Amino acid sequence: MLEIKVKSFQELSIYELYSLLQLRSEVFVVEQDCVYQDLDGKDRKALHVLGLKNNKTVCYTRIFKPGDYFNEASIGRVVVSKKERKHKYGYDIMNASIDAIKKHFNETKIKISAQVYLSKFYNNLGFKETGDEYLEDDIPHIAMIRQ
Repeated sequence: MLEIKVKSFQELSIYELYSLLQLRSEVFVVEQDCVYQDLDGKDRKALHVLGLKNNKTVCYTRIFKPGDYFNEASIGRVVVSKKERKHKYGYDIMNASIDAIKKHFNETKIKISAQVYLSKFYNNLGFKETGDEYLEDDIPHIAMIRQ
């Protein structure tokens, strides 16, 4: 069973911070073979949504209030451990993130910068493509909005 925690940067324990950074590096840098600056200075402003299984971070997002990343509230760094994807935890962590934006920011309009190959996944969560595709860290992305 997945346990969801929502914490500010200051509330994260050293263990939680290490585990979420390890998961982000495991997927975004190693698995996707993408050299980029994950530690972008924005983690301090974000709320961190951790999905834990047996006290191990297996999925994660970070969320922002309007104006802290985009003009709209936003969800980023959406990640699920490769060996846990069969459980569809991507939907669990995204739904928890959407709920956290409603609860903490009183917002329903959410913008994301999605990897193009995941657009159908985000469509299933109510996000719609907006604008043209663009490259971000040499990976095709598209902006998506959920009203």
